[in-house]
Amino acid sequence: MPIMIAPTAIQKAAHPEGEYATARAASAADTIMTLSSWATSSVEEVASTGPGIRFLQIYLFKDRNMATQLIKRAEKAGFKAIVLTADSPVVGHKEADLKNRFRLPSYLRMKNFEGMHLEKLDMTEHSDHTSAVNGLYDQSLTWKDVKWLQTITSLPILVKGVLTAEDTRLAIQAGAAGIIVSNHGARQLDYVPATITALEEVVQAAEGRVPVFMDGGVRRGTNVFKALALGASGVFIGRSESVTFDLVMYQIGRPVVFSLAAEGEAGVRKVLKMLHDELEITMALCGCPSLKDITRDHVVTERDRPRIAP
Repeated sequence: MPIMIAPTAIQKAAHPEGEYATARAASAADTIMTLSSWATSSVEEVASTGPGIRFLQIYLFKDRNMATQLIKRAEKAGFKAIVLTADSPVVGHKEADLKNRFRLPSYLRMKNFEGMHLEKLDMTEHSDHTSAVNGLYDQSLTWKDVKWLQTITSLPILVKGVLTAEDTRLAIQAGAAGIIVSNHGARQLDYVPATITALEEVVQAAEGRVPVFMDGGVRRGTNVFKALALGASGVFIGRSESVTFDLVMYQIGRPVVFSLAAEGEAGVRKVLKMLHDELEITMALCGCPSLKDITRDHVVTERDRPRIAP
């Protein structure tokens, strides 16, 4: 099951069970769930849903004790890896949030930060929220911080937000155990390349030293197949690609949270099964009886096409 769940914040905005339902669905599909640090269920609450492989996504805050506390709690709760989001030293200018006048319902809390004075972070006004979050994040984030994380945890550290060969090599030199090719749903910085476009460059730079994963734009089993053919070890779905809110509806992430909003746990189970089945059909039609049989020869990219001089 090379289809895993990416960190997506505030899932109880979509369904009352939120991250509980997603965790149970991931476990039923025998796949990995990555819990957002900005989740509306804590690491302990997600662990209480039963067995399963879980990763914890974190940002680095100016107060490093916050990250240390959260990581130690995740270790105790049985989480298996840390995912460091490296492409967000500041919050990008998200015009959709402004246009839709994003508000967080007052009954939702950032449960991982209870007792840290952040669980009631004011999101009643988007601009104030952006300023508040920017004030929390460590904007001096460097590769040395990956090394620092290794001093406080024995869990493997995956670096999420890599798009180039240069950053791939630096991440590996810093001790990253894995890389997630991600552009933060293309909502941090305009004009960044699509992750499927950047994937092969990252895979080639990694040279097999660490596994490379990809998130963003995965809507069909054929998308999964293409990512695997270009060298990905797996894909993450459900990335927070859009956040909108009004008096009637709010949406955070796709496709996991859309299915969560539609049918709760049953919806997430269904979307994982759909993608799994579509991948199997694609493999069968391409003559691939197993994942290891998917090769670069199965896809053609723009760089493979002949160039005709003007």
